Amino acid sequence: MSEGGVDCEPRGGYQGPWVWSAYRAYHELLREKLKKRFEAQEGPWMDRVADVLVQIVNARWEGGRKKEKEEETLFEKLEELLSE
Repeated sequence: MSEGGVDCEPRGGYQGPWVWSAYRAYHELLREKLKKRFEAQEGPWMDRVADVLVQIVNARWEGGRKKEKEEETLFEKLEELLSE
């Protein structure tokens, strides 16, 4: 029993942890299936976005005025990809 006398465990007893484990497994499976669908449909686009993001991080690490201009160009490229 929890506060207010409401029973949180389904049908009482020690079944609660097993039921919650089943729900968790169900949601994990659904999450994996969704990830596979997104990879199949959006994977190539996400790869391009990831490439630009890595280039932006590298440009920031290297720094300098030349890199500031390169970073600006990369952000423009990222904006284009995100608007597709």
